[in-house]
Order: sequence, then structure tokens, then C-alpha cells
Amino acid sequence: MPKNDTKANTPDPKVFEKLSAFYLGRHYDLQQGEMLDDLLMYDAKDLCTHAMCVGMTGSGKTGLCLSLLEEAAIDGIPAICVDPKGDLANLLLTFPDLKPEDFKPWLESGEATRQGKTLDELAESTATMWRDGLASWGQDGQRIRRLKEAVDVAIYTPGSNIGLPMTVLRSFDAPTPEELEDGEAVAERITGAVSGLLTLIGIDADPMVSPEHILVSSILQHEWSEGKSVAVAQLIRLIQSPPISRVGVLDLESFMPATERAKLAMRLNNLLASPAFASWLEGESLSIQDLYFTAEGKPRLTILSIAHLNENERMFFVTILLNELLAWTRRQSGTSSLRAMFYMDEVAGYFPPVANPPSKPPMLTLLKQARAFGVGITLATQNPVDLDYKGLSNIGTWFLGRLQTERDKARVLEGLEGAASESGQTFDRGQMEQTLAGLGKRVFLMNNVHDGFPSVFQTRWAMSFLAGPLARNQISRLMRDRKQAMAAAQTDAGDEDDAGQSDQPRPVVPAGIEECFLVPQVRSTKGCKRIYRPALLVEGSMRFSKSSLDLEHWRDICHLERRDHGFPDPLWETSAPLHRDVERSDEPEPDFVFKDLPNELISKAKYRSYRSQFKDYMYRHCTFTLYRSVLLDEEAKDSKNRGEAMAYFRQRYREEKDRLEEKLRDKIQSKVRTLENKLHKAQERVDREAAQSSSSMISAGATLVQGVLGAFLGGRRTGMSTVARSATYANRQRLDVKQAEQAMDRLRDDISALEDELGREIDRLNETYDPERIEIDTTEIPPRKGDLKAETPVIAWVPWQVDADGIATPLVPLEPSLES
Repeated sequence: MPKNDTKANTPDPKVFEKLSAFYLGRHYDLQQGEMLDDLLMYDAKDLCTHAMCVGMTGSGKTGLCLSLLEEAAIDGIPAICVDPKGDLANLLLTFPDLKPEDFKPWLESGEATRQGKTLDELAESTATMWRDGLASWGQDGQRIRRLKEAVDVAIYTPGSNIGLPMTVLRSFDAPTPEELEDGEAVAERITGAVSGLLTLIGIDADPMVSPEHILVSSILQHEWSEGKSVAVAQLIRLIQSPPISRVGVLDLESFMPATERAKLAMRLNNLLASPAFASWLEGESLSIQDLYFTAEGKPRLTILSIAHLNENERMFFVTILLNELLAWTRRQSGTSSLRAMFYMDEVAGYFPPVANPPSKPPMLTLLKQARAFGVGITLATQNPVDLDYKGLSNIGTWFLGRLQTERDKARVLEGLEGAASESGQTFDRGQMEQTLAGLGKRVFLMNNVHDGFPSVFQTRWAMSFLAGPLARNQISRLMRDRKQAMAAAQTDAGDEDDAGQSDQPRPVVPAGIEECFLVPQVRSTKGCKRIYRPALLVEGSMRFSKSSLDLEHWRDICHLERRDHGFPDPLWETSAPLHRDVERSDEPEPDFVFKDLPNELISKAKYRSYRSQFKDYMYRHCTFTLYRSVLLDEEAKDSKNRGEAMAYFRQRYREEKDRLEEKLRDKIQSKVRTLENKLHKAQERVDREAAQSSSSMISAGATLVQGVLGAFLGGRRTGMSTVARSATYANRQRLDVKQAEQAMDRLRDDISALEDELGREIDRLNETYDPERIEIDTTEIPPRKGDLKAETPVIAWVPWQVDADGIATPLVPLEPSLES
């Protein structure tokens, strides 16, 4: 523990446990080389104008950034974190009990040997150091427990099953109709998606001149304009046989001959067919909403670890992620309160000063636009010379640690100067350069445009154990229990008797009835039998309306009824929504056998009844739940479930609390300014009265001396009455000074009372608008019967695998109610 951690008084948690105020450290006196008692509390709203953290290895940059994420988590603000090195996985190393056995698995035996200790002894000393370090900053295990309970923390490893697997290759989802109206935003999204994909297959494509880029972009533009999402496998076919006949003014063959299109399709197909690339097709689909919130609306701290990827794969993933984040951000309502964070460590290479990689345009757009929607972008690097500082002039807060070279300092000063110019503030380059030169370990300069002046501070002790970059096996260990729970949720216990029915080639479906094949999302295990089981799939839509609440809502649904041994009557009672990640194909996968069609699915005549029954099912079972906040007296009209409503009201609580706090501060500070003006005038009066009193005393003394000398020397005599008058006047002047000083003291007391009142009122607001105390009322609104629509059901073949023990597992995600 650094010595200067003990130089200042231990802070009281009551001082720093405030909503929307991030406890980052204590102010630091560079000249004296020691901390001050004043805490550095960072206003969460300031993060809406983004932040940049720069510092060389060993500067304490990682500890500061983790502390920032910890504070956001405690406040219930979700964050998505891109981790190129493995440092951010330390956010899962939170030990409320601070016991040696908690730390031991994350310590290295080699380090114990270097210190002349056993591993148990090193664990004991580490636990003691962490406990004492936290205590010196007013923190303890209880605060760590609050952190663990406030958010759901998970590590995803795209393109790998080291952590939780994630895929971004399953489909390029079409924008919503509302998003399609913004042609510029759609064009940006297409450019980013295509640039990332071509980078992945080794094509460095300029969006303006590359035939490959223009062709794929044109295909996506065509399909999206018709509301169609595009699976990557489907994209391969569309490249070979595009749905367009012209590109610009040229016919398709003149623009890119079939042979060239075939080569491009082959490169993409080879990538997808590669066994090494199979893991990219597995896992959860990328969803920004799901990365920010659980299904129940609990905030998440999601770590996207990309240390295992090669350079092209990293660029592809980051580009897709940034474009998805940008699309999600634009769908949110405007706000000046912090809604969510996006943090990226080691951003150099993704936002360079000269080159224009596919990750740069969406990053620049986010820095310009995300602030209006309450999404705070925080970036970090130890290589400032590799960043585009003109683009970073949009950043309002800079955390600057110890820098390695003069070039680094010059580039940082360039960025600070740009940010100051952007905000209309003056910038003292010489003073800033001098301050940067004096920074040491864990000591940072914060330049926040909202403060108007820079602050030097030492970072607080991180609650997460800083074990350094975690290895693959350590990340896998952290996510092991969660992966096992997910696998268990997908495993069918074999309650359906596969031996009771014969496996056969593809059955013939009734004439006039359509069929589809659900695309496997999990690779089957070697040695397992792959089986298609029949199900009934139906799509419908319904309208919910309530004029008194200005509610007008349409909902599309798709349900799956799966039974191998007879379908229930009435139908659809045991159906459940088809998981949103599941894709459909017109053709089956190879090497699958089929189950027989149940009798209920053989007769075409029954399908009209099944359609009618589904409309009846929708009317009886489907309602629109309207969620209302008791405190705000406001409805979350666009929330599809309680989780989304909770996330909406969390944000509205923050906004309302910030609004009322700002109004309160304006009111109190207006009174304080009035009193300060009076205090200034009172000080002028005291100075004036003191000067007059001093003059009167000198005058009275001179009068007295003159009278005494006159009596002795026989000159002109000053009467004693004159002397008395002079003394009385002097005493009156002294009394005036005392009264003026008393008036000043009363004004100071009044100012102090107002500041105390402000603190009490802010505490009351924090308690009233605590997101953990949200009360929600619900109203169930049925669909309008005359507006119910249902399509004719189709036969859907669901892919399963069965192992040697007869245990069946679906190869697509199925809703829990179906897994029985």
C-alpha cells in the first residue's frame, strides 16, 4: 500500500455514498507531495460528454478506470466494456468477506517464491493489504457486497467458448421501419457492417471504390428496405445470385461478373466452413439491450473479452459492436442524465489519427451524438500518439496520468486544447504542461470542462482485486457455473421417448401446407444422433388500444407448439414464443433423420381450425401489460416486459432526481449569491468602519496629547470636553466595526445554513429517487378482438441431438415452457 494512502483522514462513507456522484479519490497537493482531506466526487452527468483516460504502464490507469466502472455499477448504471488484454475481468474478483482463501486462487506461486513465502502466506498478506487499503479510503466488505448485488457481471468471449460465447455472424438484422426512415444512419450501419465483414476475410475495402464493398452494401440495402434480415449463409447465396440487376448505372455483369462474385462468395463460405471458425457461429446473438440489462431489468456490467482474437477478428467485432451500439443509442429518448456507459481499454488502433479503419466512423459518430441520449463513452490508452485528437475534441473529461515521452505529452496537450476550444474555455498550455510533469503513480490530473479548472487527485483503492490480466483458463473458471446453468437449461431430460417412434427420411407434408427448418445454433457433439422433431409454428399480430392513455400498440408474435405424441386439444395452450435468435431455412441440414408426423399434422383440413384456435388463444391469453410508476405517476408505454419497464423507470428516476437537484441548487445558490453579495458589501463596510475607527483613535489620541502638552507648556489648551468628544466618537467607531463584524458572522451563518439545507434536500432526493425503491403498478389491456390476425400454421422441424444414453438436447434455444 502506498505510504501516502495514510496521509489524510479516513473519509466517512456518508460523505461519498451519494447517488450520481462517483467517488474516485482525494485531491492531491503536488508541491507537498501528499493527499488532502477533500474528496474528488465526479458528477455522473458529466460522463455524458465522455471521458478519456491516458497513462503509461504503472500509472494506475487500470485502477482508476475500474473504480469508475465500480461507481457506475453501485449507482445502477449499466456498462459494456471492451477488454483487449484481460484486465477488466478483475471486476469479477470482488470478495466481500476479504478472506485469504478468496484471494489464493488468483495469486501466482512464482510471486510467493520471489517474496520468500508460501502461497497461503501470500494470500494472508494480500487479504490484509486489501482490507487495510480499503479501510484507509472509508470502504469495507459491505460496500463490495453492495457492488456485487447492484449489477449482473459477465464475461463474453466472441468467437470462443472461453467465457460466455457470443456470435455476431448469425444475421445482419434489418433495422426497424422507424430506423429505415433515417437514410444516413442506415447507410452508416451498412458501411460499418460490410467493412467489418470484409476485413474479417482479409479484404481491405474502400467503401467508395471497392466492388466487393459496393456489391454487398447494395444487397444489404435492398434486403433491409424490404424488412428482411440477412443470415451470413444467405448472404453467400445472394452474392452469387443478387436480388438486384444494376449497380449504379451499370448492369450487374458489367459491374462484377459472375466469376468474380463466385470468388467472393467462396472466400466467405470458406471462412464459415473452417472448423477453427465454428465457434463464431455459437452463443448468444449480439443485443445491446441484453448486454445492458437482464430480462428482469437488472443493470449489467458486461465485459467483452477479445484478447484471444487476431487483429482482423478484433476489428470486425469492434466495428459490428460500435454500429449496433450506435443504432441502439439512436432508439433511446433524449436525456441529460447518464443512461449507460461504453468503456474501451487500449483504444489505440481503432481510432487512429491518419488511417480510417472501419471502427473509426461509428466511434466518431458516437462521440458526437451519444451525449444527447445519455450514453457516456469512456476510452483509455497508454499510447496517446496513436489517437485522432481532432476527433477526441468531443470529449469533456480527461484523466491524465504519468506519460512516457514528450511526444505523448504534446499529443495530450493538443487534445486538451481542442476540447477547451470546443467548449469555449481558455487553456493555459504552459501551466498544464508543468502539472503533467509532476504526476506520479496513482496521481492523475482531471480536466473537466464542466468544472472550469483542473484538479489533481490520487485514485481511491479499487474494490475489485487487481490481479493483472487474467489468462484464458481463469476467465473460463469465472464463467464455469454460469455456462453450466445455461447448458442445463437447454438440456431435455429425455422425457420424450425417442425409441417409441421410428426415425425415417424426410416425411411428406400435406399438399398446400408449408414447412420450414429451424437452423441449428449449436454444433452437435461428435457421436450424437441428429434428429428433426416436428412442431407447429404460427405467426399472428394484435392491436392494443386505450385512448385515455394515448396508447396504440401493435404486437407481432410467433409461437411454437411442439409435441411428438399427439397435440393437445385445444391447441396452443402449451405453446410458447419462438426464441428470437432462431433462424429458419427452406432446406434441412445434412445428416439429419426425421420423426414421423403426428396424425394431427397430416390432414390439411385441420389447419384452418388451428389458425382459428390461435386467434382465440391470442384473445384469451395475450395482454399488453402497462407499467406505471407510483412516484412519477407515469407509464412506460413502450416497455414490452417488466424488465424493460424497470430499466425505463431507473433512467426516469435519475432524470427526475437530476432535474429536481438542479432546480434546488439553482434556488439555493441564488440565495447564496445574494448573501455573498451582502457579505461582500459587509466586508467593505467593516474595512471602511475599521479605517474610520483607526483614524478616530489616532485623532482622539492626538487631541489628548495636545491637551496634556498645552497644560504643561502653556500654549493653546484643548478643553477636556473636546478630548471627551473625540474619545466618544472613537468608541462609537469601534462599536460600529464590531457590529459590522457581527453582521458578517450572521451572513456567514446564513450561507452555511443554506449549504446544510442543500445537503439535506439532496439526501432526501437521493432517498426518494433511489432506483432500488421503484414501485410499479400494472394494468392488463386485452387486444382488440376485431384486429386479431393469424397466418395459416406451418410445420417446423426442430433440430435435436441424442447421445448414447438417450439424453436429448435441442440445437436451438427453446423457451423454458417448451423444455418438458
